[in-house]
Amino acid sequence: MKRTQKNQYFRGKKLLITGGTGSFGTTVLKRFLTSAIGEIRIFSRDEKKQDDLRHELQLKYPAHFEKVRFYIGDVRNADSLVDAVDGADFIFHAAALKQVPSCEFFPMEAVRTNIIGTDNVLNAAIAAKVKNVVCLSTDKAAYPINAMGMSKGMMEKIIRAKALRAKEKGGTVISCTRYGNVMCSRGSIIPLFIEQIRAGFPITITDPQMTRFLMNLDEAVDLVMFAFEHAKPGDLFIQKSDASTIEVLGKAVQELFGNTGTKIIGARHGEKLFETLMTTEEMTRAEDMGDYFRVTPDERGLNYDKYLATYGAETQKGEAYTSHNTRRLDVRETIEKIMTTEYVREQLINK
Repeated sequence: MKRTQKNQYFRGKKLLITGGTGSFGTTVLKRFLTSAIGEIRIFSRDEKKQDDLRHELQLKYPAHFEKVRFYIGDVRNADSLVDAVDGADFIFHAAALKQVPSCEFFPMEAVRTNIIGTDNVLNAAIAAKVKNVVCLSTDKAAYPINAMGMSKGMMEKIIRAKALRAKEKGGTVISCTRYGNVMCSRGSIIPLFIEQIRAGFPITITDPQMTRFLMNLDEAVDLVMFAFEHAKPGDLFIQKSDASTIEVLGKAVQELFGNTGTKIIGARHGEKLFETLMTTEEMTRAEDMGDYFRVTPDERGLNYDKYLATYGAETQKGEAYTSHNTRRLDVRETIEKIMTTEYVREQLINK
């Protein structure tokens, strides 16, 4: 897909990125930084990460650094969002708790950040008349079995409800993107494998037959850019993605960095055997847009009787879109896929 980083749609506009110091947020920042956008605001609660990012941008992007503004705050605190949101044209909401085991042990923390935090961001955006908000979700929100996925699933419900209410008032366009595993993002498995290999330890695999979607950060950002430009209120955008088993992924990393053996440790708290990007029920409202699916919201009110003639009784359309039934990569193809990440290429240089 052709990237839209130079697109005139964003010329002179102001973009706010919540969770802007995370791996996803910084990739979005760097994509926009050299574009015609007027200002980028980074909102996060970690002053050390903000300071590190500030110095990195000054060093690597001296001609563009002045576009960036930093805001300390927490999406859990609605008041801390007010100044950051004021005057923004676009918001990319990436702030989240995303580690599955951590959320299993501290589920209320996931509620406060992923659910209440998102509600705070959207309320602030609507009040400030922000033009467009794109929120980041995860495959774990579809048929969720863990606290992280459940909190993200509730986040998606809030997004749709707020989007339809804002639409009624002709205001902020709110949409959502749902993506699979982003390779080499913070806390993901490939950096862990590389670290274990370099230490001379066997790589730890939960379940060899467990499958996961594989996306790189640039593909994930492409999805966000597409949503900004094409979203209607309440839309959910999903990228078509390849997958591999954890066993194949481990072999691919070892082909590149060395074979130190494998240790099977069993599934962690709240982990699925496979992930779902689009549910069977969502398939009934899905539009194939080439590289992506658009899932439109159900806009019916609570008086269902008047909608029967229009909607009929169809509730299923084919099977869910999962990491088990998408295209499965072999070891060679997985190596090619992980080599698309800047992180792996840099690690090979320093091998």
